[in-house]
Amino acid sequence: MTAISLDRIRQIEARRDELAAMMASGALDGDRFVQVSKEYAELEPVALAAGEVRRLRQEAESLSYMTEDADAELRAMAEEELRDNRAALADADRRLALALLPRDAADQRSAMLEVRAGTGGDEAALFAGDLFRMYQRYAERQGWRVELISASDSDAGGYKEVVASVTGAGVFARLKFESGVHRVQRVPVTESGGRIHTSAATVAVLPEAEEVDVQIDEAKDLRIDVYRSSGPGGQSVNTTDSAVRITHLPTGLVVIQQDEKSQHKNKAKALKVLRTRLYEAERERLASERSGTRKAMVGSGDRSERIRTYNFPQGRVTDHRINLTLHRLPEILQGDMDELIGALVAEDEAERLATLDAA
Repeated sequence: MTAISLDRIRQIEARRDELAAMMASGALDGDRFVQVSKEYAELEPVALAAGEVRRLRQEAESLSYMTEDADAELRAMAEEELRDNRAALADADRRLALALLPRDAADQRSAMLEVRAGTGGDEAALFAGDLFRMYQRYAERQGWRVELISASDSDAGGYKEVVASVTGAGVFARLKFESGVHRVQRVPVTESGGRIHTSAATVAVLPEAEEVDVQIDEAKDLRIDVYRSSGPGGQSVNTTDSAVRITHLPTGLVVIQQDEKSQHKNKAKALKVLRTRLYEAERERLASERSGTRKAMVGSGDRSERIRTYNFPQGRVTDHRINLTLHRLPEILQGDMDELIGALVAEDEAERLATLDAA
């Protein structure tokens, strides 16, 4: 890993100090103050990491000078401290390099979580339900809020499809590596012979869009149809035109929402889903232009890519992208996902650092 130059460190600290002085001056109007405050908040942790590197490098210079001292005891003490310093400096250099890596602009956003049953019939739907509850429990541990957008229950339990909004700081950064095909190996409750079946569910995690991200002219870009909802939901759901189908004419994208009794609420939820999917489509287009065909080690986020296997007889979870196996299946399904997600984040950081060094 290439060390960050001292000139670059000084530039970072100088810019941080400049932004702090601008905010303290009282000369900024509202919009400009918000803009400067945001830049300062993003730069401050980088500047702190840079300051630590600078301090350790200065300490290393002093210790190196002391290792040439004629006093043997002083020289030995300096050599021991220098070894500790070098280890701390290597760690600080890495943290600074990570802080300087280009960030995904969507990392701090909330996310739209979609889980769909794949191959495997009723067992796949039951597994989709297990996965959704796993993410709900993980979200609770993180202090995030989960709001159900829509759900299609299966006859045997679980979900054919479930969509939810997960709201909180840094949701997308932690969940974005969950997109893909999740495979389960277990004996279904309906299997009398005790045979292990394999089924699958698909997960998609999309950063939620704000209105300013996606410009939609409702009069020109949308066709909005209302109709009576189908399926369970109570008398008012099935006897009023509360269901909403929105077609985005420029792309042909269709979103249907009928879970709420209120047409207004269904329309608001459908627009939220539509904006998020349009925003993600634009993100994917830009990412493809920037990176060509290169895929990160933790995967492309392609929903057709098998990323993980949950093996119930052996009590293990294997993430195929990073060759990680954890024999903690029950705990993971209860939402204890920090070790798994942390390993994916670390692998992504290592891959991006390696790419930075190769550039």
